[in-house]
Amino acid sequence: MQGQPPDLEWKDGDVPVATRFDDPYFSLGNGLSETAHVFLAGNGLPERFRDGFHIAELGFGTGLNLLAALKLWRDTNQTGTLHFTTFEAYPMAPADMARAQAAFPEIATLAEEMAPHLGKTAFSLPGLAFQMQQGDARQTLAAWDAQANAWFLDGFSPAKNPEMWEEALMQAVFDHTAPQGTAATYTAAGHVRAKLASAGFTVTRAPGFGRKRHMTQAQRP
Repeated sequence: MQGQPPDLEWKDGDVPVATRFDDPYFSLGNGLSETAHVFLAGNGLPERFRDGFHIAELGFGTGLNLLAALKLWRDTNQTGTLHFTTFEAYPMAPADMARAQAAFPEIATLAEEMAPHLGKTAFSLPGLAFQMQQGDARQTLAAWDAQANAWFLDGFSPAKNPEMWEEALMQAVFDHTAPQGTAATYTAAGHVRAKLASAGFTVTRAPGFGRKRHMTQAQRP
């Protein structure tokens, strides 16, 4: 069931913080650089890109990860279509997404192109097919009929949003990962790594972004 748009506070004018979880949507250092390090490089992108490559994401938030992935797709002159499916229980209001994205001039052109589509559950742009599965991922992911080549596990901190890191949900992520598919997340919490490993992933602790010493990478054998 779809939740109401989240209540937000803004740090430094342009970093949204979800009051429900007392957690920012992206790094206070540089959210776009964090996405590049954790989710793009963490999943071996752009080297693994190909026509039909499918990224799935837990936690759409501001849409920053989508913009970064599509920018990388286009900047590396990929052909065909990138599929991007995101699972989000509390979609931000389009105006709030636009405000957060405006903090990053390097994606301004792409953000402007995407602006008319913010708030939609499905849309297409050149090189992109996007879908949002609204509702609790513990239900919506189980009902999903596709598999991802790469996962962006971007829920709020496990300490503040434990539902997004439950064992059954991590198992569902594995079950919806293509063979040799990967997952990456900013957290290196031991219990998260253990749940990913228990689900069947080969799990690696890697250098984190900014002040975070470590992050987690996982691959389906």
